[in-house]
Amino acid sequence: MSIATPTSNVSKESEEAIFSRGLEGIVAGETAICSIEQGGLFYRGYEIHDLAKNATFEEVAFVLLEGHKPSAAELARFKGELVAERALPPSVIAFLRETGPALKAGTAVPMDVCRTAIGILGHIDVDCQDNTAAANLRKSKRLLARCPAIIGHMQSVIDGRELIEPATGGDPKLSHAANLLYLMTGKKPSAQFEHCVDVSLILYAEHDFNASTFACRVIAGTLSDMHGAVCGGIAALKGPLHGGANEAAMEMLKRIDKHVQGGGTVEGYMQRAFETKEKLMGFGHRVYKNGDHRAPILGALGREIAKGQGPESLKWFEMGDRVQKIMLDQKKIHPNVDFPCGMTYFVMGIPVPQYTPIFVASRLSGWCSHIMEQHANNRIIRPLSRYIGEPTRSWNS
Repeated sequence: MSIATPTSNVSKESEEAIFSRGLEGIVAGETAICSIEQGGLFYRGYEIHDLAKNATFEEVAFVLLEGHKPSAAELARFKGELVAERALPPSVIAFLRETGPALKAGTAVPMDVCRTAIGILGHIDVDCQDNTAAANLRKSKRLLARCPAIIGHMQSVIDGRELIEPATGGDPKLSHAANLLYLMTGKKPSAQFEHCVDVSLILYAEHDFNASTFACRVIAGTLSDMHGAVCGGIAALKGPLHGGANEAAMEMLKRIDKHVQGGGTVEGYMQRAFETKEKLMGFGHRVYKNGDHRAPILGALGREIAKGQGPESLKWFEMGDRVQKIMLDQKKIHPNVDFPCGMTYFVMGIPVPQYTPIFVASRLSGWCSHIMEQHANNRIIRPLSRYIGEPTRSWNS
């Protein structure tokens, strides 16, 4: 009896044309949600600069989830739905409290806590196993509404403070962005801080078939449930090559500052980084070749906040300018949105480990939109592979 020989799943004739490491340049599906182009980033046809200047996050989330620009009545209804769902169930609050020691010890990290909290929400959501369009939309709104409470209550546990208004999930009068900051700090934010976070949520809301969104769609493509798909998205976003880049970028700037305080220079640090092939976070993008359209928007808002706070805050942006110039001059690489995000959140006093969970609070709107789109017109996502292992061999030889 002959033994089949292991071969690639791709024919020899088409192998080189099809194979692309990391799926770079491969069109893996169709979407009506987002378009990334060299000349702009568009959410359902609305360009990102237009949205950042003229819309609120709630309006953008409505566009992504419900598919069109809301009327005044629709927006009021949508906001009311979110506010009504902000409070966390007792089981999730109990989990956050119980995780406090592990968070303080560093054995648990906020992104993993977010993932588990959303998993718990799935266990008790009456619509969890229902993948119909109506049920998915209801689940999307509940997830979007409750994520700020997960983040805020988690930070209160870390800081050893009482949870902020757990019965209502914050202040019903506050916007999504303002309530997120309030739950994290216990203080009502200034209009400037609220606007800055609101814009950052808009910028992070959606970005095509990025790693976490693609992970959500792969999971949804098996007809798994929304909570499970979102948990997969969070796991993908945690990585420093994706959502975790904003945290990593700020930690890199801290290392540069320490180097400078010790008598070195930014240029010296960067040269050593190039020589040792240190991964410099917050730079480059798989799709954008001429710069990330979102980066200057958030950078300008962060710099204004830093200017108002004085030299100790402004120094991070001045240092960032030098790092960006060196990267562009020597490597021809532009910053992505994670670079100014790290500095902006830092001068606002937001704890670095919460940067990526805040990303989740925004990107949930995009993930849920993609999960609904996948469920509505599904084909299981199953790419081919190219076999590079051992040739045929006998077990008994």
